Formats: sequence, structure tokens, C-alpha cells
Amino acid sequence: MSTPKEKSETRRLPMMPIRDVVIFPHMVTPVVVGRDSSVRALEVALAGEKKIFLATQHDASVDEPKAGDIYQVGTVANIVQSVRMPDGNIKVLVEGIERGKIVSVSEEEGFYRALVRTMPSKVEQGPALEALTARVTSLFEQYVKLSQNVNYETMIAAIRVDDPGKLADTVGANLQLTIEEKQELLEIFQPLDRLTRVADMLDIEIEKLNVDRTIQGRVKRQMEKAQKEYYLNEKIKAIQKELGRGEKSEFDELKKRIDQAGMSTDAKEKAMAELRRLEQMPPMSAESTVSRNYLDWMLAVPWKKKSKEIRDLRFAEEVLNSDHYGLEKIKERILEFLAVRRLVKQPKGSILCFVGPPGVGKTSLGMSIAKATGRSFVRLSLGGVRDEAEIRGHRRTYIGALPGQILQMMKKAGTRNPVFMLDEVDKMSTDFRGDPSAALLEVLDPEQNFMFQDHYLDVEYDLSEVFFVATANVMHTIPPALQDRMEVIRLSGYTELEKMEIARRFLVTKQMKATGLEGDNVEFADGALLSMVQGYTREAGVRNLEREIGNVCRKIARQIVVAQSAAEKKAGSGAEEEVTPVPASVYPKSNVDAAKVAELLGPARFRDLTTEKKHEIGMATGLAWTEVGGQVLTTEATIMEGRGRLMTTGKLGDVMQESAQAAMSFVRSRASMLGLPRDFYRHVDIHIHVPEGAIPKDGPSAGITIASTLCSALTKLPVRGDLAMTGEITLRGRVLPIGGVKEKLLAAHRHGIYEALLPRDNEKDLSDVPENIRKEMKIHFVDSMDEVLKFALVGDLESLASRPPAHPLEITPEMPGDENRAH
Repeated sequence: MSTPKEKSETRRLPMMPIRDVVIFPHMVTPVVVGRDSSVRALEVALAGEKKIFLATQHDASVDEPKAGDIYQVGTVANIVQSVRMPDGNIKVLVEGIERGKIVSVSEEEGFYRALVRTMPSKVEQGPALEALTARVTSLFEQYVKLSQNVNYETMIAAIRVDDPGKLADTVGANLQLTIEEKQELLEIFQPLDRLTRVADMLDIEIEKLNVDRTIQGRVKRQMEKAQKEYYLNEKIKAIQKELGRGEKSEFDELKKRIDQAGMSTDAKEKAMAELRRLEQMPPMSAESTVSRNYLDWMLAVPWKKKSKEIRDLRFAEEVLNSDHYGLEKIKERILEFLAVRRLVKQPKGSILCFVGPPGVGKTSLGMSIAKATGRSFVRLSLGGVRDEAEIRGHRRTYIGALPGQILQMMKKAGTRNPVFMLDEVDKMSTDFRGDPSAALLEVLDPEQNFMFQDHYLDVEYDLSEVFFVATANVMHTIPPALQDRMEVIRLSGYTELEKMEIARRFLVTKQMKATGLEGDNVEFADGALLSMVQGYTREAGVRNLEREIGNVCRKIARQIVVAQSAAEKKAGSGAEEEVTPVPASVYPKSNVDAAKVAELLGPARFRDLTTEKKHEIGMATGLAWTEVGGQVLTTEATIMEGRGRLMTTGKLGDVMQESAQAAMSFVRSRASMLGLPRDFYRHVDIHIHVPEGAIPKDGPSAGITIASTLCSALTKLPVRGDLAMTGEITLRGRVLPIGGVKEKLLAAHRHGIYEALLPRDNEKDLSDVPENIRKEMKIHFVDSMDEVLKFALVGDLESLASRPPAHPLEITPEMPGDENRAH
């Protein structure tokens, strides 16, 4: 049982501010004194009772603290020993005696003297105190066992005391607490309260030590595993060295390949950095697999290997002519490109875009360019691509990441200057994963693609020597910015003569080889090819024609096999015996003519429209452009009793419906010239229909066709069935130019129509039409709707204006004047 002082005392003592430490009673601590004021206070104390008051500073960085910078509660200490050191500082050993609180502070001769009050403390013995003392002792023993910074035997001996105040001070002094926490403990004067606070602090510190111990155990296990892997790796290296495979043969080989790859400076630095990282990784770790895959891709893409380019224009022309028939302007443009590349020493990459209907040879033209120039050829189909990462690749942070298709195709090409075909560039789409067409902007820009950056490799790659060839069916789905980066070359559909020549030169030979009919025993007559072109296909290209030729060849092959089987059976060959096939060439020669085609393929799928070219009232033949080439479009109109409604059917688009309204307004404005009352439209409903109603149709070029149909239906004058027309109409009857002239005239010729009306402003476009089409067709150029009606309607238009106005429903074809209705 302790016997504290019964009442408080005050005394004046020299005061020394201390930093980064709190001195507790019953604690012996060395202190280094260097400040002049502290040295002066120490000297005064040594000259007297050797007692000094030690108080901690709030901020340890303050060199000359004021009275307000010092905590108010400190420790009265006894100076046990002092030694002056060579550097002028004094090392002092002090022993804490009791707590004290500053009453006042005065400055005397360069040091502080404080009036200190020591507070009495009473301890009442009882079960609560004993239980608390036992708890603190037990907790401190646990703390000492867990802590690595406290000597177990010394500390256990130090706390076996009966005084609870001394126990609290001893434990508090040896805990790993902050200065603020220790100062808080020092300022608790009552031993029971101080002991309770120490117990709480011990609970917290023991919990911290347990967490630290768990973490250290986990780290230790991981380190042991890493050390084990390192040991095994070293052992493997030693075994490989003993077997003569070299200690670092794999890494040395990678380094050698990097040096020889011809990479750019940045790419080589990145590859070498990745190789150094790979050397430090455990071989079986997931990260090492990622690094190795990255290095493999860096070494797989071509950095310096180039194809030796053939710049012989004569050879290129021979290749193009042998691979393709027709397409003279396209071949000429390609040869111009090659001529420029021959004159320029370091030409930039070329970007062409072939636009045309399916089956006209866009993809095969790219292959021919590669063959003519001696370059590698790769093809990337962009149809349905909607992820920007398909072009640029994924970053390596993603599992299973790969470079984009651009670099994958470059790896496949094996050279840095291939012919790179971007097929179906008009069929890319966009969703939440990005816009692939935007990624292509950099690829197809000669000013940027020399530093193309793939997300996976993350280094600049030079695409400036690549010959890019894009293909598309239409242009309106390609973003304008992408169109601007390509030189567009349009391919139109083939004429019947061109199709026949292509079939004779290429398709027949190809299909006969595919069906085993090689040799001279099968021959296709021109009539057979013409029959298939006219009666079994309706297309701008030749894909369906090739299929029909293949159908004929397969049916002939079947006939040959059946004949072979019959001959073998007649010769007595058993069914189970192995029979050597007899070559098709030993059988009688088969001539395929138009009758044979009809026998093998059945009735013609498309009728010859020459039998339908009779003059009809309320029906005109128009010409339209589609994605697969030109098309003949019939327009019909009928007049009924009604209230002035204009109905349009046939799945017409907004522009085509507006053309119908414009045509109706024109007819109303010419009512008197057509022999109609001014209010004729009030008592009739007019229905305009374009057959094949399931197919969407749009565009302004049907304007004059619709107007001619309306005039015919209202005046009962028939429209010529052997005449096709196309052109946009205005409210005043002007005829405006349209597009797709070549495709439309080819369609008319294909359907047996040899006379057409075109806007006068389209006269310049006839130069694109094949010469044989221009010779065989009669083209009329018109400026106004009045000229169109003179050519289109069968009858005397001038007599209509002179006759009395008649309601449309009252006019009949048998009215007087019919005898003059002959063109």
C-alpha cells in the first residue's frame, strides 16, 4: 500500500523543455542537452538540490519555446549524472520523482524557472483495485510476449510492484505510444484512473500486435514460397548448364532476335525493357506468360522485311488483262498509280477505294494488283465489325488481349509493304464499344499512318508503305471523313457481251475444273451463254452467272457418271469391286447450246421483255439505280371516282413520294393543255403504284416517269412500251440531272429496251457508257416535261388543247382522234 502525500506542495525549480519524449515518475532516462537556455537551467539545478522540472514541448521543431509552447504538466526529476561531451552538449541521466503542474513561469538569467505544484494522490485498497492491477499485469505480459522491442525478463520484474501508480507509470513508459498519448497518461494524477486508462491502451496495442503478427506470418509464407521457386529455378539452370544448353539460352536468343528485328528505337527500348522484366519473373507465373506473348508479337510483325516491288508497267498490264476482261478505265488508273511509284523514289502508301455492285471483280482486282507489283496480299473483311478494338487491339491489362486486325494481317503478310485489302468497308457499324471507322481514319491517312499505334503493342508502327485497297458497294454509309482519305474508283455493271466474254475466258474453265470436266469433251456455245445471261440471271456482276454455269457442269458430270456406271455394269463389273474411274475425256463430246441449257436448268426464270413492250395507258417504264446495279422499274397509275386523294403504294420512300406530289402539281398546272377541266382533281382519286411492293424504293429520278404515267392515265393516251426514262421533275416542268447513268442504260439494254430519255445535263455522262451500248441505243436528251410527253405519249398532244375539256373518267380511248394516235 502506497502512502501518498496528504496535501499538495509548491516549489520553485529550474525548468527544462524537452523534445520528442515524455518523462514518467520512477523512470530513469538519458537526455542530451544542447540549447543554451536548457544548459543554463541544468547548471543552476546542479549547483542546488540537483532537482529540475522537465516538461515536453507541443512542437518539437521549435528551438526557442515560449511558456505557451510547453505542456502544463511535467515531471520533477532528480539529476543522477551529467557528462559534458566533446561537441559541447551535455548528456544527463535523470530519474523521475513525481508529477507536477506549472503554476507560473518566470525567465531568469537566460533560463526558465517554474513554480510547480505537486498533487497528492490517494489509493483506496479493495477488490476492484486488485482486479484492475491483475488485469493490467496480465495484459502487459501478453504485450511483452508479442512485442519484439521489450525485454521480457526485465519488464516482468519491473511491474511486480505493489504501488498501482508506479505500475501504471512503468507500463505507460514502455508502451509504443505517441507523444500525445503519453502526455495524456502523464496528466492523469489519480492512480486508479491512470491504471484504467493503461488497461484500455494495452487492449488496443495487443490488438495491433496480433494484426501485425498475422500479416508478418502471411508475408513470411510468401517469401518462403518465392525463395523455394528461386532455389528450384537456380537448380534448373544448373541442370541445363550441365546438359550444355546454356544458362540463359532462351533469353539470349530473344535478345538476339530483338537486335536483328529492325525495330524503331522506341520499339526496341520497350522490347528490351520487357525482356529484362521477363528475366526477373518466375517462369510459371501468369505475368511471365503475358510478357512472353507480348515479345512474341513484337517479333512477329515485320519491321524491316519488304517485298521487292515490280515496277514493269508492261508486265502489270499483262497481269491485269489476263485476270480481268473489260474495266479499261480501272486498269488505266491502276497503271497510272504504278507509273508514279516508278518515278518517285520514296512514294507514300496509296489508298484506293473500289465502289460498285457485288460480283464485278473488286476483290479480285486487289489480288491482281498484288500479283502485278510482286507484293504480298492480305484481306481483312470489315463487314459487321463494330468494335474499335478490332482495329487497334486491346490493352495488355485485359485477359486474352491481342493486337488489332491491322497488325495481325501485317504479321500474316510477313512484309511491311503488302497490298492490304479492306473488304466491305461500307458495312462497318457502331455501338457502345466504339466506332471502328474512326480508328480507320489514322490507318488510311498518309500523313499519319507512319506512326500508327496499336493498343496492345503500344509503340508506333509504320504503315506508310502499305498499298491499301478498300472495297464498298455504296458510299453513303461510309463517313465523309473516311471518304476524304480514299481515292474512289467506281466499277459499274457488265454488259451482256462483257458477261459472255468473261464466262468464255474464265468462268467456264473454272467450273469445268471444279467439276472434273477438264478437257475438250464439253463445249459451251455462245447461244448457251447468252441464254444464261438473259434468262437465268439479272445482276450487274457475274456471280449468279458463275453459279448457273456450275449447275450445268454438275448436271453434265452426273450424266457422265451415270453413263460410266452403265458401261461398267454392262461389262459385268461387280458392285462391291473397286473400280478405277474412267476420265471424262474419253466420253463423247457434249455441246451445250441454248436448248441444252433449257433442258438442264428448266424454264427461264426471267422473261424476255420484248414480248411485253406494247403501248399501255397509265403505265411507263423508268430506270433506277440500286446497290447491285441498274434496274428497270415500271410505274402504274389508275383513276377512280373520289375526292381528290393521291395515293402511292409500292413501299416508296419520302423523296419518291414527294416526286409524285410534284408530278401531280405539274399535271394540274397543265390541265388546259391536256384537255382537262381545271378542277378535274376534285372528283377523282389517283393511285400510283410501283410493282415489287416488298422492295423499298426511293430517290428523285422517277419524277418524269410518274408525270408521264399520270398524263397517260388522265388523257387516255398510251405511253410507249419500248421507251425507258429517268429524270427529276420540278413544279414548273424542268427536268433535272440524275446519277447512275451508266448503270441505268445497262439495265435498259439488258432488258431489251433500246431507246431512252435522259436529262440534257447528263449528256456528259455518256462517255462512261460502253461504246457498243451507245451504238445500239437511241438516247434523247430533254430539258422540260413538255419534251418528255412528246416522246413518251402515243398520240397528238396538240389536239388535246383544242378539244373541249373532258372529265378524266369520261374520256375513252375510242374517242374521235384515236386514228391519229400513232407515234
